[in-house]
Amino acid sequence: MEINKDFSIDRSKYDDHNPNAKNRFVARPGLHEDVIRKISQDKNEPEWMLAKRLKALKLCLDTPMPKWGPSLERLDLDELTYYVDPDTQIANTWDDVPQDIKDTFEKLGIPQAEREALAGVGGQYDSAGVYHNLKQELKEQGVIFEDMDVALKKYPEMVKKYFMTSCVPITDHKFASLHAAVWSGGSFIYVPPGVKIDLPMQAYFRMNQQGSGQFEHTLIIADKGSEIHYLEGCSSPKFSKNSLHAGCVEVHVLEGAKVKYSSVENWSKNTFNLNTKRAIVHKDASIEWLNGQTGSGVTMLYPAAILMGENSHCESLGIAFAGEGQNQDTGTKVIHIGKNTSSTLTSKSISKDGGISSYRGLVKIAKSAQNAKVSVECDALMIDNKSESNTYPQMEVFNESAQIAHEATVGKIGDKEINYLMARGLSEEQAKQMIVSGFINPVIKQLPLEYAVELNKLIELEMEGSLG
Repeated sequence: MEINKDFSIDRSKYDDHNPNAKNRFVARPGLHEDVIRKISQDKNEPEWMLAKRLKALKLCLDTPMPKWGPSLERLDLDELTYYVDPDTQIANTWDDVPQDIKDTFEKLGIPQAEREALAGVGGQYDSAGVYHNLKQELKEQGVIFEDMDVALKKYPEMVKKYFMTSCVPITDHKFASLHAAVWSGGSFIYVPPGVKIDLPMQAYFRMNQQGSGQFEHTLIIADKGSEIHYLEGCSSPKFSKNSLHAGCVEVHVLEGAKVKYSSVENWSKNTFNLNTKRAIVHKDASIEWLNGQTGSGVTMLYPAAILMGENSHCESLGIAFAGEGQNQDTGTKVIHIGKNTSSTLTSKSISKDGGISSYRGLVKIAKSAQNAKVSVECDALMIDNKSESNTYPQMEVFNESAQIAHEATVGKIGDKEINYLMARGLSEEQAKQMIVSGFINPVIKQLPLEYAVELNKLIELEMEGSLG
């Protein structure tokens, strides 16, 4: 995936959030019951889903804003638009996607060749899916890859069983409740027992209406012994009004299954990225989280794993970039419940021009988690004296047999390193970029090539101060 540099420098030139655009419904701002009913009615949802939405709405309105982490004072939920429907049918071929939407995705650098190299591709524009496709051979093996709205109609019992029940309940926190009330679109994946998908699946989420929210729901069920790698890309244009991304990811990794979830998110600075990602991991199964965070003014994101089964495993590797006016609060949460469970958690952050980056992690070892093994590593790199880096680790250990290692380092690019590289012909900016590239390399090399190029380019442009 090639990043279009013009797009990254001045995203507003490609912004088509036009209130007069044809075939587009934009709900009135504010969190109201009539908006919830409008969403449910448009999607022809079953009564149980509408009931869940309305219950979640009440919970959200009754729950105060979080008092910890980055300040959310600038986020006024009453000013946001919660439903923006492009009013188009989901296409199964790229040619059938409406031209204005297709143009937007093409400008993001998502060429046809890439779509053909993946097992399946989905695309969402504001509040609705616009494209979904799955290779025929996987369909024949029983793999399901649908837009979440479509899955609710085609597989209602399976969705009802897993949707915001045990993994991320609607009572979890304020923004989980908000998500349950106004969710729209997303991806639904079911991988049958023993099926191992060699190529990754990808979904790209585009928030294109300023002053709005995007609330896609991703639900993945990896049945016994199956394997899947899911790629997620997210972006928005340069906005003049605050926007909110509060998606939700639920992953059920059944016995012996393996799931890898890779995500690169590049939102506008006016976007609050308050996403929830969680996996329930059963016996001999594993979840791998891989995250790259740039762009958004405020991020609160902590991919989590509940290691229920014996010998279950979680691996998490993340990188966050905080530039001027950005507060990136990220980390990982893992709860060890089964015997012989293990987790390896690595977090890297870069702060520049007064940006704030924080690692906020939780590791909990339950009394039942005999012989749990945990390794936590937090590395922070500050480019200047104006930036800030924080670490907030939390360990709750209720079984003495646990083996836990925690390491945290904070470094600053010094004059000695810069002068050494400049003496070999590099400019000061090139020297800084080379040091940063080496710092993020452990994350980059774990990503598929297209996403590695994208994340590397995004951080390079952040270093240049080209992203707004």
